[in-house]
Amino acid sequence: MTDAEPRAGVAPQPTRRSTRSVTLADVASLANVSPQTVSRTIRYPSLVSEQTLERVQRAISLTGYVPNLAASNLASNRSGTIAAIIPSMSGSVFADALQGLDAVLSPNGFQLFVGSTDYDLEHEERLIRTFMGRRPEGLFIVGTRHTTAIRMLLENSGIPVVETWNWTDEPIDSLVGFSNRDAIEAIVTHVVGKGYKHPTFAGTFRPDDSRAIDRQAGFRRAVEGLLPGEQVRVIDAVPGHGDMEIGTRLLDEALARHPETDVLMFSTDLFAAGALLECHRRGISVPEQLAITGFGDFEIARHLVPPLTTVAVPNTEIGTTAGQLLLDRIADPTAEPARIDLGFTVIPRDSA
Repeated sequence: MTDAEPRAGVAPQPTRRSTRSVTLADVASLANVSPQTVSRTIRYPSLVSEQTLERVQRAISLTGYVPNLAASNLASNRSGTIAAIIPSMSGSVFADALQGLDAVLSPNGFQLFVGSTDYDLEHEERLIRTFMGRRPEGLFIVGTRHTTAIRMLLENSGIPVVETWNWTDEPIDSLVGFSNRDAIEAIVTHVVGKGYKHPTFAGTFRPDDSRAIDRQAGFRRAVEGLLPGEQVRVIDAVPGHGDMEIGTRLLDEALARHPETDVLMFSTDLFAAGALLECHRRGISVPEQLAITGFGDFEIARHLVPPLTTVAVPNTEIGTTAGQLLLDRIADPTAEPARIDLGFTVIPRDSA
């Protein structure tokens, strides 16, 4: 037998001179498994043994095989995809959640496709309608407020839906999040306990951003309950480009409209960081002349001088928990929807 002849029981190695497309059968032959096993390994790698997974992955690498997902999806009536709807691509908190979501879904053969709404419910509706046309097997969505048409569409879709980042008594399906209202009440309680008596709340409160609106409502409830007779001061900035620049504008408005403010409380750490840095430039001592708080516990919060008092929320855990719920519901469509409150933590630092 010459070197060019295949040995008995050994699949021939593919060559680069071959011009035909590599098939599933070629991968199965090289891995010495059935085509069905190759298909199952590609779609659901967690369901096969480690040895089989290694053999199939090696065969795919050697052959350069690219699965025809469109054909596979038609044959199985499954897409292997999860749709994720977030408010903004630039928000690091949402990136953390998507990373957690993908860390759970990807090893189980699911791919994410992501859309951003820019805090616009009409745009959210268009996105979801487009994504539903691609037949996702589940939906991850930031927010609990939607158009009536989208609520109806998702309730009747038959796929698992996980709403996140807020809390509601009437979720569409499953819910993973925390109460933005309670979180703001908690940090107002903290600063009032430190002796501050004239708080002002600052942010951009777009009508379609239910989380920001709930934070504003939590501020109002806390002030009215803890500081009876105190004016409820809220500064609402028009959204613009550059979150830290918005913080500077909010600082200007607060100082002009409410000079009695002793603690300026922001709806996000990025606005707070912009205001705190501007205070440094103007010689306003923080917290001696003006205390500042944020929301989110972004990485920048602990590196500011002074470090920022804020509220930490479990960004990545929201994604991983939602991902596991989606997997569980896909595996067992009869399972009951879950409601998981991951809570929040007030982080006291030196800015307030």
